[in-house]
Amino acid sequence: GGEESGNGGDIVTTRTYSDFELSVDFKTSPGANSGIMYFVDLNLMPWKDGHGSPIGFEYQVLDDALHPDAKRGVNGDRTVASLYDMIPAAADKPIKPVGEWNTARIVVHGKHGEHWLNGVKVLEYDRDSPKFKAILAESKYHVFPSYGQAASGYILLQDHGFPVWFRNIKIREIRGGASAD
Repeated sequence: GGEESGNGGDIVTTRTYSDFELSVDFKTSPGANSGIMYFVDLNLMPWKDGHGSPIGFEYQVLDDALHPDAKRGVNGDRTVASLYDMIPAAADKPIKPVGEWNTARIVVHGKHGEHWLNGVKVLEYDRDSPKFKAILAESKYHVFPSYGQAASGYILLQDHGFPVWFRNIKIREIRGGASAD
């Protein structure tokens, strides 16, 4: 957490989403750190000094080579396209160099989620699985009992104080919802 930017600030959707597909192109500057957050609870502001973004799941947007956060966490779970501080993106993810456009895609249907990078699925999870609950218990978010369990939340593009560009932002709701089993 900590010091955020005095730039444009976070960009947040006007309403919440549950089952959705989000596609967005992003480009980073050298050493940049940002994120595409979802299932965001705007009332959950973890940092006592009033700085920082509210928390939710985060598709990490990062310069893996230059930003120190890429080497923190566990097994690369803070590198680009990872579910931040929880699940690393595939090691062979198809990332384009800093300064070039990449396409992030997040698909959420019921308790199942997927992160895609440049047309390749780089991770998936099931929020109800024992494995996911164990990962959550070891993450920095374990102190928030409701973290990631909401049926819906806001989507947020994070201003973390670094030059980052987003374009072609598309959100499509998935109709039919999850099965009731």
